[in-house]
Amino acid sequence: MSEASGRRVYRYARTRVEAAAKLASALKSVQESNPLPPERETVATYLASWLDVSAKPTVRPMTYISYEAIVRRHLVPELGRIRLSRLAPGDVQAMMNRKLAQGLSARRVDYLRAVLRRALNDAMRFGLVSRNVAALVRPPRGPRYEISPLGPDEVRRLLSEVCDDRLGALYVVALTLGLRQGEVLGLQWADVDLVSGRLQVRHALQRFEGEYHLVEPKSARSRRTLVLPVAATAALERHRRQQQEERARAGEMWQEHGLVFTTPIGRPLDSTGVTGALQRHLVRAGLRRQRFHDLRHACASLLLSRGVSPRVVMEMLGHSQISLTMDTYSHVLPSLLSDAADQMDNLLRDDQPMPGSAPTAARLATLPQEESHAD
Repeated sequence: MSEASGRRVYRYARTRVEAAAKLASALKSVQESNPLPPERETVATYLASWLDVSAKPTVRPMTYISYEAIVRRHLVPELGRIRLSRLAPGDVQAMMNRKLAQGLSARRVDYLRAVLRRALNDAMRFGLVSRNVAALVRPPRGPRYEISPLGPDEVRRLLSEVCDDRLGALYVVALTLGLRQGEVLGLQWADVDLVSGRLQVRHALQRFEGEYHLVEPKSARSRRTLVLPVAATAALERHRRQQQEERARAGEMWQEHGLVFTTPIGRPLDSTGVTGALQRHLVRAGLRRQRFHDLRHACASLLLSRGVSPRVVMEMLGHSQISLTMDTYSHVLPSLLSDAADQMDNLLRDDQPMPGSAPTAARLATLPQEESHAD
């Protein structure tokens, strides 16, 4: 076929199906006035361009660093020499099988596939390929991480343990609002209104290239305004007074960043150190080991078990989809379903007639004589 310039372009394929796919892709490019995709472009050259042109401007810095490492360490060594137009589902599957054999976890291998799938989605959008072969490959099966968050009594024990810690308010906020660790550490006083009892999630703290940075939250829904429980408000008020005292003691050594949770001289907190401190508190409280992220799970599980709507929990956590909330906290569903059955039983009991229904015999017996013979 020919481009608009009149130059004849050739495409080669091993099968009729492959030839038809290439023809469809080329025709689409011509119809949309896009240049025809180069036949000999390799996966390596495309991924290098994709990282620079598509990924870097649209994702958070730490996400870009992760993508770049995936491309450099895994995708290019395994698939880089293959022509982009000839990349097949079998190539992706073989790459995933090799990575599993090398000892990578199923979750990690699926992340490799996810990065490649995102890159090929953009290639489809640019008219460089006619299908996303990574999307045609099934994710590897692996053990699912079963969350086991703290229960109500355990949460009370942990809060009692941290109440005298200089960062006790950090754990209270994490447990009562379900913030991600980066969101808690990136919280600024400008985001907190203790008078109205509101807190805005506008940033997350990340460390890369040797420095701390405030970055955009994980997704658009992660930017949210939350109502502070009384316990969180009281903890933050105490924390602010304590921080003011620390600022006065530090004098010229104080480094002002406007952050709510800092070191004693105002510097941002290191996430590893915060997690290590949490582990020590758990041990002293006689509780099992938990990741910092499990505090978020505890918040959501407690709210759901108390009958808070999953939609409300979704908004609190900043999840992008309700399905993510329900899939993550499926362990709470049995009790919710049991409660729903109990509510239905209560609704249909003989002494609790449904709205609009005819009075039952028990109800009729309590009505005035003339009403009971109304018909």
